[in-house]
This record gives sequence, structure tokens and C-alpha cells, in this order.
Amino acid sequence: MTSQNAPRIVSLDEVPPNRRRGGDLRAMLTPPMVGATSGFMGVAIVAPGERVGEHYHPYSEEFVYLVRGELEVDLDGRTYSLRTDQGLMIPAFMRHRFRNEGDTEARMVFHLGPLAPRPDLGHVDTEGTEATQVAS
Repeated sequence: MTSQNAPRIVSLDEVPPNRRRGGDLRAMLTPPMVGATSGFMGVAIVAPGERVGEHYHPYSEEFVYLVRGELEVDLDGRTYSLRTDQGLMIPAFMRHRFRNEGDTEARMVFHLGPLAPRPDLGHVDTEGTEATQVAS
């Protein structure tokens, strides 16, 4: 079986930051960028004191792996600590938020799959962040 898309290496600096939910989210290996059909992968960079606002994914599971730093993860209102070299699977429909309560930057790789029928259906925000309030 062969792929219809040629392999493509994507660098972090090719993807503009998305700060709408807080933090610096960069969806890197996406359907438009690389022709992915089953999900997408990216990196979240969360500075000390920042958070990624609470949301859920009605169609996708989210897999995260913390490459650097520490994050507090709120899952349906219960807090867990995520440390460097730990991974977490977040089921579809589970509300979640990431908070950097430490004094060093956190970097997290994330993957969501399967894809929602349309990109605008993939995330449901359940709270605002400073970024969403400024954009409103």
C-alpha cells in the first residue's frame, strides 16, 4: 500500500502561533499541511502562568506527551500533574484544560484523532481565556 501524499517534514517555525485558547498552539501535521486523513499532530508551548482554556473534542481522542516542563491538567474538574516524559490519553467529550503553574516553559506534543467532520466542529470551548476576550 502506498501513500497518495509525498512525505513532508514540517518545522515548528513554519506554523504561526494560535493563541486563541491560551498558550502557543501549533497544529503542524494537519490535513491541509500534509494531507493527513485520520487525525493531526502539533505542539503546545505554555509559558509560566499561562493556560490553555477548558474545552473538549466531541469527535476525537487527544493524546499528549510532555516533552519539557510540568503542567497541571484539569480533566472534568479533577486536577492531575503531568511531568516531563509522561503521556496522557483524553477521551472524546472529556473537558480538559492545561495550566503551567511552574516557573519554566512547558512543551507538549498532542495528537487528535479521528478527525471531526469539519474543522470548526473539532473543539468546543467551555470557558474563555484572555486571548478569546481580547478577540471578541
